[in-house]
Amino acid sequence: MTSDITLFVNPSAGRGRGARAAQPAARVLREAGFSVRTVLGTDAPDALRRAREAVAGGTGALIAVGGDGMTSLALRAVAGTRTPLGVVAAGTGNDFARAGGLPVRDPVAAARVVATALKGDGGRPVDLGRVGETWFGTVLASGFDSRVNDRGNRMRFPTGRLRYDVAMVAELAALRPIPYRMRLDDGPEQLVEATLVAVGNGSSYGGGMRICAGARLDDGLFDVTVVGPCRRSTLLTVFPKVYRGTHLGHPQVTTHRAAKVTLAVEPGHEPVTGYADGERLGPLPVTAETVPGAVRLLGAR
Repeated sequence: MTSDITLFVNPSAGRGRGARAAQPAARVLREAGFSVRTVLGTDAPDALRRAREAVAGGTGALIAVGGDGMTSLALRAVAGTRTPLGVVAAGTGNDFARAGGLPVRDPVAAARVVATALKGDGGRPVDLGRVGETWFGTVLASGFDSRVNDRGNRMRFPTGRLRYDVAMVAELAALRPIPYRMRLDDGPEQLVEATLVAVGNGSSYGGGMRICAGARLDDGLFDVTVVGPCRRSTLLTVFPKVYRGTHLGHPQVTTHRAAKVTLAVEPGHEPVTGYADGERLGPLPVTAETVPGAVRLLGAR
C-alpha cells in the first residue's frame, strides 16, 4: 500500500463544513504517517476528472470530504478499481456514510477510521448500484419524491431547504398515482400503480429518510420500496415514519428484493424522472443493477 493518499474536497458542502472538515482530517492522516494531497474542482465534471486522474495515478486511497454529492462523485472515480474509498462525511445528508456505519460530522473520528483501515484490512468490499455508466451508493428515487426534486430545482425562490418544503406542498396538491411498469430480475413485467418507487442499495436518502430501511451494502441485492396510491392525508401520515423506517409496515407499502430492477411508465403518461444519490439521471425507463463488491470502503461496518 502506498502512503500517498488523496483528499477529494467539496469546500461548499454543508454550508462550508466541507472546507472546515478537510484541515483536521488531513492533520490526523499526516500524523498517522500518510502523505496527503488535496484535490478540488471548479465544478462537478472538473472535480470528477481530477479524482479519476488521482486514481489512475496510483493514489493509495481517495477520501471524499463533503456530503453525498461529493461521495457520489468519488464512487464514480473508484468503482471497479483497486483504489479504496474513505468518507469524511461533512454534508447535509451523509446517507452513504450512515449506511456504512461511518462517523458523521466528526472529521477527526472519520480520519482516524480511515487511517486505521488503511493500516489494517484495507477496507471492506461493498456493493454499488449502476444505471448505464452511472454508479450510485444509496437510493434511486422516482415518483413523488423525484417530482419534488424536479419542482424544487426549477424554483428560484425561496432558497435552501425551504425551497423543497414549498415544492413538496405544491406536489401534494397535485398528488396522483403513477402507472409504473416494473420488472424485478428476469421476472415478468408488472403494472404497478404507485405514488413512488425507491430502489435502495443503501437504506436512506434525504438526510436520514430510511425509505429502504432493510437495505444492506453487502448483500448483492437492492431493497425496493413501493408506496401505493395514496390520498394526501395518507401520505402525510406515512412520511414522518420514514425517518424511523416504520413506514414499511403500512398497508400501502410493499417491499421487494432483487439484483436488477427496471422501471418505466405506461406509454402516454407524462415523464417521470429518476434520481440516484440525489443527482438527476433523466426520465424513466431506467434499469438499475447491483454490482457486488464494487468498491472497498474504508472503515465500513
